[in-house]
Amino acid sequence: MTQLQHLPADAKSSAIVTAVQQDGAVILDNVLSAGFIAALREETDPYMEHTSNGEDHFAGHHTTRTGGLLVRSEKCRKLIEHETILNPCNEFLTPYCERVQLHLTQIIRIRPGETAQTIHRDRWAWGKHLSHLEPQFNTIWAITDFTSENGATQVVPGSTQWPDDQEIQPEQITQAKMKAGSVLVYSGSVFHGGGANTSDQDRIGINITYALGWLRQEENQYLSCPPELAKDLSATLQGLAGYAMGQYALGYFTPPGAPGEGPEVVPPQYALGLTESLSTMGGVGDIEALEKALST
Repeated sequence: MTQLQHLPADAKSSAIVTAVQQDGAVILDNVLSAGFIAALREETDPYMEHTSNGEDHFAGHHTTRTGGLLVRSEKCRKLIEHETILNPCNEFLTPYCERVQLHLTQIIRIRPGETAQTIHRDRWAWGKHLSHLEPQFNTIWAITDFTSENGATQVVPGSTQWPDDQEIQPEQITQAKMKAGSVLVYSGSVFHGGGANTSDQDRIGINITYALGWLRQEENQYLSCPPELAKDLSATLQGLAGYAMGQYALGYFTPPGAPGEGPEVVPPQYALGLTESLSTMGGVGDIEALEKALST
């Protein structure tokens, strides 16, 4: 059984990307302090405690999934734009896009008695149409320890290039065992799944994933974080949520209004009240990227 690599919290982006490309996943140890985790739980536990268990085997009959973290938690916002993750994320995904976007935010609590989740690929959120490229860069932040007993994530190292119908054997599966404060970084193509919880304690992790900017988000950030809330976020978070052009001519809109009232074509930032110095179809860099793509 191949074990996952562990890297220090200050590992270089290139080392993280290389590990994910090679094995499909890697663990960064001790990124978050105990104090940060305690403050995060103070913000998020009330939402988690009011979340019902899943309704099917895949979601987990003894598992809760709490979303909307971009709006609900200041500490989760820090995780979303954490440079330790965003830097390798951009390096990993921008060969296939001009802008990376936030795909999903979710607290996953695997409770005692939960069985192992079906092994799967996260990129299957778009069906099986994207086998020719890598659409995702994903994280699961350990809020509690992840152990073999409490449901540490199952991972099949080296499986990113396997066919979708590959039959996974038990001896090919390892578990992402890590201490609270560590983070599992993995691609959308690696086979994985939640583990069985045979302990008497909850296993809590925060799943934050990123995707190519021209794909549909799994968690619709425009509805989870509408303009009246997004306007108060940092520019980085606004862009990740989708309040920025995906590339030239991708993402503009026309504000509703009477004939002759208001502009005709504006970028997403306009909905946040940002009306000055905005290119309607994309900036110079977007145009240059488009021209380069068309010439190849």
